Amino acid sequence: MFSLSEILIAFSMTLLAGLATGIGGAIGVIRKEPGSRFTASALGFSAGVMVFVSLVEILPKGTESLVEIWGDKGGAWAGTIAFFAGIALIALIDRLVPEEINPHEPDSFHNADKLASRRARMMKAGMLTAVALALHNFPEGFATFIAALEEPSLAIPIVVAIAIHNIPEGIAVAVPLRAATGSRWKAWGWATLSGLAEPLGALVGFLILMPVMGPAAMGIAFAGVAGIMVFISLDELLPTAKETGEHHASTYGMIAGMAVMAVSLVLLG
Repeated sequence: MFSLSEILIAFSMTLLAGLATGIGGAIGVIRKEPGSRFTASALGFSAGVMVFVSLVEILPKGTESLVEIWGDKGGAWAGTIAFFAGIALIALIDRLVPEEINPHEPDSFHNADKLASRRARMMKAGMLTAVALALHNFPEGFATFIAALEEPSLAIPIVVAIAIHNIPEGIAVAVPLRAATGSRWKAWGWATLSGLAEPLGALVGFLILMPVMGPAAMGIAFAGVAGIMVFISLDELLPTAKETGEHHASTYGMIAGMAVMAVSLVLLG
């Protein structure tokens, strides 16, 4: 079992990642939107970190734990199934959220301009985006928490990566709400609150898994987390980065993210 201090550290790291939506909310109320090159580079960097650490570190670590329990073949099959189950989970959540209000869909960043002339629809768009964002952040929070609980040093780059990609999500919430309410504080507040779904996901996931938290559960959770991370990167972060029109910036950002993650793993290994 884990000590109280380990649980608190993991929860604190998840909370920090979730609260990054507040940074995006601040950007959203201070200026209309950040520069396209910055957005593309940041999202690409985040995707690079998440893909690399998922496939090189998290999935192998989870599979290794399962192999120790069920043997080479059984453990490999369990890890593979858990990986794609994680992808299926986040893909299902993604499908349940209407595309026009999905903060992970590239077009959602243009919704504020399209709805600017209609105050009521702006309010609806902002609120629905906040709800959609909360639905997406729930499994992300659990993923971050599990990683931090098992190995805090491994979770640090994951927290940074998720925090980076939470920033534009905060913008997606704050921009329409600022236009609808005329209040910078309300827009920023809702953007920040929407990110609290991540620590909530961590708490609920931990309470559900606590009775069965052992090597097998941790191995399956790690493999599933890797699937969630890869899907988020390929289906959400990279398409959104490229939608800015800064194709090279997103690609260079992703390569930089992978390089930073690779170096950090070698130094920490």
